[in-house]
Amino acid sequence: MIPEPSSLKSVNFYVVKQDQSLSLIDAGWNNEACWNGLMDGLKRNGFTIKDITEILLTHHHIDHVGLVDRITSVNPIPVYCHQDSIARLKRDKNFLEMRVDFYSKLYREMGCGEKGEHHTAYLKKAIEQNKKNMIQANLIPIEDKQKGNFQIVEVPGHSPDQIAFYHEKQNWLFAGDLLIEHISSNALVEPDSYGIRLPTLSQQIASLKKCLSLHAELVFSGHGILIEKPDSLIVKRLDRIEKKAERVIQFIQSGYSTGSAIAEAYYKNTYYEQFSLVMSEIIGHLDYLELQGKIEKELVNGVWHYSVNSSRAKTEAAKF
Repeated sequence: MIPEPSSLKSVNFYVVKQDQSLSLIDAGWNNEACWNGLMDGLKRNGFTIKDITEILLTHHHIDHVGLVDRITSVNPIPVYCHQDSIARLKRDKNFLEMRVDFYSKLYREMGCGEKGEHHTAYLKKAIEQNKKNMIQANLIPIEDKQKGNFQIVEVPGHSPDQIAFYHEKQNWLFAGDLLIEHISSNALVEPDSYGIRLPTLSQQIASLKKCLSLHAELVFSGHGILIEKPDSLIVKRLDRIEKKAERVIQFIQSGYSTGSAIAEAYYKNTYYEQFSLVMSEIIGHLDYLELQGKIEKELVNGVWHYSVNSSRAKTEAAKF
């Protein structure tokens, strides 16, 4: 665990010895604190960096992949990840430009105005500015359901490429950012490889339920402490999602009809301070409620306006 001066509390990556392999699961930030933490952890357990035989990535976020190139430059080992990680980690220009177009259209349709335009411009500029973050190492897509002693469990939601590594014998789950003990993991709105919006919150719910079905003894989280007997925490996270969805419905019933209006009313100043995270949260809940048939939308002058499904409204009225 490497301390992180934010709400994440720490950035975690794990070295796992099994049979003839020494696997590194995730690779922290690309900084000296993470590098020194890895060196110290290996030394305390009688290993060196040359003993690592493979790197397994849970997802592409920068705080999980930072040391990949530094490690492979001194120890050219295979790096395994989800197929959908590769375009992101290699910073494929066509993919990134498609992603900018996706958010530009999304924020317009959610009524975000100048705030959305500003964030889209930031994303466009980041394509060039973040070229340095492109992973140079060869990336191997994980195509099987088993990798050594690990079962590969797809757990999208927080990220479309997120996978977990389940050690059935130990009943341990290395879950990336699927489950964090002290904060809820964001389901971040993302496009698929064709530019179509993914139902990220619905995916997050399905992934949490998949984790719950394993009844793991221990979850090795990407941030914060290890989570013993995580089932009660998973139930708590699922319950929180449902409560937040009902709160979104209440805002719609109060007359807030666009994604941006709901987000600003719900989160107030945080809407401006953490725009993309807040919009992901609200859009995810709107998509989830629409899939459930609880709300519906209408496109007016290029902006989606949401309303409570008429049949639900009648049901609610009948209660009184």
